[in-house]
Amino acid sequence: MLIDTHTHLDSPKFDEDRAEVIERAREAGVHKLINIGFNRETIPTTMALAEQYTFIYAAVGWHPVDSIDMQPGDLDWIASLCDHPKVVAIGEIGLDYHWDTSPKDVQQRVFREQIQLAKQKQKPIVIHNRDAHEDVVRLLREEGAQEVGGVMHCFSGSWETAKQCLDMNFYISFGGPLTFQNARVPKEVLAHVPIDRLLIETDAPYLTPHPYRGKRNESAFVRLVANTMAELTGKSVEEIAKITTENALKCFGM
Repeated sequence: MLIDTHTHLDSPKFDEDRAEVIERAREAGVHKLINIGFNRETIPTTMALAEQYTFIYAAVGWHPVDSIDMQPGDLDWIASLCDHPKVVAIGEIGLDYHWDTSPKDVQQRVFREQIQLAKQKQKPIVIHNRDAHEDVVRLLREEGAQEVGGVMHCFSGSWETAKQCLDMNFYISFGGPLTFQNARVPKEVLAHVPIDRLLIETDAPYLTPHPYRGKRNESAFVRLVANTMAELTGKSVEEIAKITTENALKCFGM
């Protein structure tokens, strides 16, 4: 039994066959999924999925690339949704210095506000970090994020960065890139992360694992990530499924 800890099944890329995609995930042994609502458009569609399916849970937050669009009432909206029984985390939040859509100072302010909200609501946080490792770690530390911890989503940083995040009560989550033949750094990080801090995810419809790279990702493919993790750690797929499921249940309080 597997848990896809980060997916976007509300994406328009699934509009024509969403029910079938969800059924394939179930058939692949995925018994719980966490769908991520990250802006004004995707938070309502994420909540709708969580309310429609008993095994789909929600994380809600404001993505850094959309920080510039966040209005004063949006943080209150996220706060109110944190009281919903299916909302298990605030995310994905963080910093993204790759896409030039929101100024860095705005991203950092919105990130800080949501860490503070997570502490108020006692919810773990799901971190999006692209080309901003140093600032992400610094802001997490300055805001006392270790109080709630959370997930470093689809981790792409170095072992040194991973260690700093582990020290702040975060889990390290691996997705499709772990399966890529040229993915040297994620594989090196995986070799050092304690087994009780490992999570798996798809980020569907993005970051599709080998051998489907270049095609649309879906939650059933989290099994491919588990297979690769098993090979790299010398454990069975069943052991990886058990370990990552227990970790996800603990991390998200499910």
